[in-house]
Amino acid sequence: MNLPNALTLLRIFFVPVLIVVLLTRSPTIELWGFTMHFEFWGVLILLTAAATDWADGFLARRRSEVTTLGILLDPIADKLLISAAFVSLVDMHLVPGWMVVIIIGREFTVLGLRNIASAEGFTIEASVLGKTKMVLQVCAVAVLIAGARHPSLQPISKILLWLVVVSALVSAAQYFSRFWAKVDDRIKQRRKLRMLESRKKPQDAIPL
Repeated sequence: MNLPNALTLLRIFFVPVLIVVLLTRSPTIELWGFTMHFEFWGVLILLTAAATDWADGFLARRRSEVTTLGILLDPIADKLLISAAFVSLVDMHLVPGWMVVIIIGREFTVLGLRNIASAEGFTIEASVLGKTKMVLQVCAVAVLIAGARHPSLQPISKILLWLVVVSALVSAAQYFSRFWAKVDDRIKQRRKLRMLESRKKPQDAIPL
């Protein structure tokens, strides 16, 4: 356990807290004459969690503390946070369900492909579009939460939501293309090895 992994675990802890705040639409606290409704706390929790996502990766690389636990938990924490936020927004009738199905479906499809790639002994680096998608997701969720009390933000939230859906589909196709190219190379290499082994066996046989 180190600081980057602790930040990742903290991000996972934020997931149920965010769900409770959004679904109960509380708390509402008045401080210094300013009333902070649930949407303020929801956006604050979301942005804090997103900040830990950046911080744990930065610290892990800078302090050379990249661990197997961190590599495993970091993408899971990201997907749990985004999935929880979007599902809560569906329950609040702020996002169409079919859009969330596409967004979450993409996340877990890529996670499954990543696990297969890891089992095959190779990794596929996240593309620039994939990283941009994560930023768009955080921005879209933040604006959607704020738009629950401020209808003037709804046009912006719709634009961001469509950008998230499009980037999710395109980045998923991009990731699958890279994944298939790697797997296809591995399959071809295995076929060549099997053909060489099958040729060697008759030659190695001892004549009677």
